Amino acid sequence: MSSPSHAPVLLDRVVALLTPALEAPGSVYVDCTLGLGGHSEAVLERLPQARVVGIDRDPTALEMSRERLAAHGERFTAVHAVYDELPEVLASLRLDHADAVFFDLGVSSMQLDVRDRGFAYSEDAPLDMRMDPTTGQTAAELLNTATPQELTRILRDYGEEKFASKIAREVVRRRESAPFTRSAELVELLYATIPAPARRTGGHPAKRTFQALRMAVNDELAVLRRAIPAAIESIGVGGRVVVESYHSLEDRLVKRAFTDATRLDVPPDLPFVPEGAEPALRLVTRGAEQADEHEIAENPRAASVRLRAVERVLPAAGSTGPSAKSSRHLPPGVVR
Repeated sequence: MSSPSHAPVLLDRVVALLTPALEAPGSVYVDCTLGLGGHSEAVLERLPQARVVGIDRDPTALEMSRERLAAHGERFTAVHAVYDELPEVLASLRLDHADAVFFDLGVSSMQLDVRDRGFAYSEDAPLDMRMDPTTGQTAAELLNTATPQELTRILRDYGEEKFASKIAREVVRRRESAPFTRSAELVELLYATIPAPARRTGGHPAKRTFQALRMAVNDELAVLRRAIPAAIESIGVGGRVVVESYHSLEDRLVKRAFTDATRLDVPPDLPFVPEGAEPALRLVTRGAEQADEHEIAENPRAASVRLRAVERVLPAAGSTGPSAKSSRHLPPGVVR
């Protein structure tokens, strides 16, 4: 197994966006995509009054980040869960709200860099791609059982692959003689199937297919559709939700959720805003922020990042507001 590396994307900007929500003693930051804990480590070091809850579906990432952040003691709690389970995680920790919630979407540096996980097309490895390798269908199982129509849809919708139907037909043809088990087999098929002119533009010819399979195996968009509204509902007044996306489908979904949450729901020709009609949240970023050329040169994975943030300015409908100081005390270690 190769050793993973970790370079948090837009680290300083993310911490700056989180800081106003985490200045009060005992404030709670939820890192919904903990990974190796780079963003959480920065919060723990730069915002000493904050406590951190780190969520990840990957048991290996949880163990590595727990070791990395052990020096912070009871200020850090690691939770094995999928991030759309945020409400259940908060309830299990007896927290009535979060002060800041962060998502760094997509595959983590650790998962890409560890060859045996099968996320990277540059290394021959078992075709797994599960973010939680203890449960669910592998990428190989998906390739070997999905219908041509389903494979076409996955490659087209999640990978924006122009040759989706052609690739799907070839996958079905080849699996009849031998099922797919390793990434090199799929990469070889893609080189043979995608026309040469198309292979010479747009990056590695396997990039879009591997991305699509990963998103399908981990049900990433469906999880995100549930997670963003849950995060918005979880924050108290002054709380913030910050999201880094790396795929147009992810960013579109986040943008729509933030727009809906911050929309002023009154007739456009109304000369005033009636009391009680103000939106409960406001946009913190103007559109989607991106990494600059210097960061991209230092960390190529930052090239496609889109950063958005919202802040709650009014209580949620029916909310009585944060309560019970005891809800700020978190158990240390790994939960669940």
